[in-house]
Amino acid sequence: MREAENIANIELSKISLWAKDNKFRFNEQKSQPMLLTRSKRKERKELEIYLNNKPIMQVNSLKYVGIIFDSKLTFRDHIITMPDKCSKLIFALSK
Repeated sequence: MREAENIANIELSKISLWAKDNKFRFNEQKSQPMLLTRSKRKERKELEIYLNNKPIMQVNSLKYVGIIFDSKLTFRDHIITMPDKCSKLIFALSK
């Protein structure tokens, strides 16, 4: 876990340097790391990842291209929200 954390921080610092050279800026508040694993080991699951020398907040689920991913890849959150979204669309179409 520590090694993955170190590699992620090294690569993010390289990306930050590239962005600075090319006049880009990544927003630390909109960046969210998430640990994807199906293992049930009792490891430390909090990540300490930094972007632009500021810590970025780890999340347990995130929405990407309309799909909600969770840290265990079970898609429970996505399955729970889809019936509500579909019923709203059906109601709007029926009008």
